[in-house]
Amino acid sequence: MNLTKLKTEVLEQETIQYPKLAYKKEKLFKQLLNKTESIAVVGLGYVGLPLAVHMAGKFKVMGFDVNEKKVMQLIQHKDPCEELPEEEFKGKDINFTSNEEILREAKFYIVAVPTPIDDLKKPNLGPIKSATATIAKYLKKGDCVVFESTVYPGCTEEVCVPILERISRLKFNEDFTVGYSPERINPGDKEHTFTKITKIVSGSTKESLELIADVYSSVVTAGVHKAPSLKVAEAAKIVENIQRDVNIGLMNELSQIFSVLDINTKEVLKAAGTKWNFHNYFPGLVGGHCIGVDPYYLINKAKQNRFTPKLLEQVREVNEGMVDHIVSQLERRLFERIFKRKPVSVLVKGVAFKENVNDIRNSKAAELCVQLMNKGFKVVVQDYMVDFREVKRHYGIEVNNTPSGEFDAIVLAVDHEDYKHLSYYDHLKNGNRETVVFDVKGDKKHKFPEKIYMSL
Repeated sequence: MNLTKLKTEVLEQETIQYPKLAYKKEKLFKQLLNKTESIAVVGLGYVGLPLAVHMAGKFKVMGFDVNEKKVMQLIQHKDPCEELPEEEFKGKDINFTSNEEILREAKFYIVAVPTPIDDLKKPNLGPIKSATATIAKYLKKGDCVVFESTVYPGCTEEVCVPILERISRLKFNEDFTVGYSPERINPGDKEHTFTKITKIVSGSTKESLELIADVYSSVVTAGVHKAPSLKVAEAAKIVENIQRDVNIGLMNELSQIFSVLDINTKEVLKAAGTKWNFHNYFPGLVGGHCIGVDPYYLINKAKQNRFTPKLLEQVREVNEGMVDHIVSQLERRLFERIFKRKPVSVLVKGVAFKENVNDIRNSKAAELCVQLMNKGFKVVVQDYMVDFREVKRHYGIEVNNTPSGEFDAIVLAVDHEDYKHLSYYDHLKNGNRETVVFDVKGDKKHKFPEKIYMSL
């Protein structure tokens, strides 16, 4: 065939196809805006719920979760995570349900389920596989499925798409499209909320990318960033959390060195921070379901491709070892002084995975309590934010928010807002002038006498 003629035919095909694709994209977006078609958000946790509620300000939204108890609370405009106030639900076009049949009414799906790790520190894709399979049962031609759950690069195309194709019997990128838009919610942060964080978006086709960008930019005032591929978007999310993990890991190792040298880490960082290009990271307990989990997704994927990520593994080892370090430091300090009797009593303030949230998943503060108890310490835990029944069920720890008596040590494990204003004399209500105070965050040195104060 003549080369010039071939080029002409290709150009003609592109001219015919492009308006068709653009029309389909524009048509669905307009249908979503006009509410003749709807969006389904699958998974209504600390990520999915704010997303669903904000989307419902512009679109018709169905919020689906398998947890019936949670759905009942949401119908009453009560956020189990205590992130959204009741007024956020008002005036929103959203229907909360645990009945999966409602998913057949959607054209645009957003998956925001957890992606944890198992006991071997390997990715547990059970929740995202299950959510994908549920959607696949109701998937129709022209539908778009967007994943927000944190995964390793390639997971959407290698794991989720085959499930969608197998169950729906539809063809990927012909009958349906997918996208990946990583969640960037910071639990407990009232400033950097869903609409104020730039949204990374990606799509399996140019058409789907534009559709997804249009949907998110309708509600995210900070705007969107169009990633060139699903893998780039997946990798970007992993990198965000790994960067924090590495930097905190460095600070944690430095704090252990400075402990041996009898130097206060916080004072060192304060001095170093006077240089204009110094990055302020601080030592601490790295738990939760993001920074303490996500690096293992990339570590596992790298090893599958015959690459050993030595730095990432070493950082995880350092951060995972901080509970042992704190227990060891506290034990040495207590038993080198007058505390020869047993059991030694310790009051731990805070058991959530981070400050100002009620989430206890993968909580290093809880792990700290368990280790202290295993060492023979008499441990009492105080935390106003958490559900004491969940703490008991997950960790076997009793929460007592009205502790009485004097403790040999007080551990300020989680810096909830309720604890920030407390003075030395407030802590004396649960101790005496010999009671050791271990300040995990390390910013309350000015409140306590030097002889009883400890920190990372």
